[in-house]
Amino acid sequence: MAIDSVYEPGAGRFGDLVFVVAHGFTGDADRPHVRRVARVLARYGGVVTFSFRGHGASGGRSTVGDREVLDLAAVVGWARGLGYARVATVGFSMGGSVVLRHAASSRDAGVDAVVSVSAPARWFYRGTAPMRRLHWLVTRPSGRLVGRYGLRTRIHHRQWDPVPLSPVEAVPRIAPTPLLIVHGDRDGYFPLDHPRMLAAAAGEHGELWVEAGMGHAENAAPEPLLGRIADWVVARAG
Repeated sequence: MAIDSVYEPGAGRFGDLVFVVAHGFTGDADRPHVRRVARVLARYGGVVTFSFRGHGASGGRSTVGDREVLDLAAVVGWARGLGYARVATVGFSMGGSVVLRHAASSRDAGVDAVVSVSAPARWFYRGTAPMRRLHWLVTRPSGRLVGRYGLRTRIHHRQWDPVPLSPVEAVPRIAPTPLLIVHGDRDGYFPLDHPRMLAAAAGEHGELWVEAGMGHAENAAPEPLLGRIADWVVARAG
């Protein structure tokens, strides 16, 4: 299965560092908000953006965060092969859950810092209207048609079997890799109990930023915040 990716060497002064950006559900490497994230991070180092399976120009069908861990692992390996000494993953929403599970997958995950923005802590959450709409999109044939033709996202019809490790279960396995959890206090998808659960599970090796006035994921992340995330990665990665 082909994974569409974009590499930008960047103009940053940290030539040994590359950021791998994992987008949210229904995003892709060509979306304007993903490109904006890449432009900011490129001031600090190289940047690799990519489209998860079922999104954009990548092959396959989306499993909404399950097998996407394999996509991220392949891209991280490719980024490391470009010659960078330090690799940081930065994920948003679905991508935020994927970077957590990827970093927890083994001691050889190949990352030096992890940033998870607007991620859920647990699966099957339906406590907000946007998440109820998302579950309709994923679980109903009519919803998957809307995903394919309206959102350029091809969604797999099979349910998870087995259910993958949840983000909050994954977080304790990330240590000692530095971890930053970022969440907006106006996130319409996941309320603040989600990042707080993740931070509690991380303990001393994790850091939580609750951003005043911020909504959900890439679209809501202002450039100054992206710059602060990059500064954090530069200071913590390796």
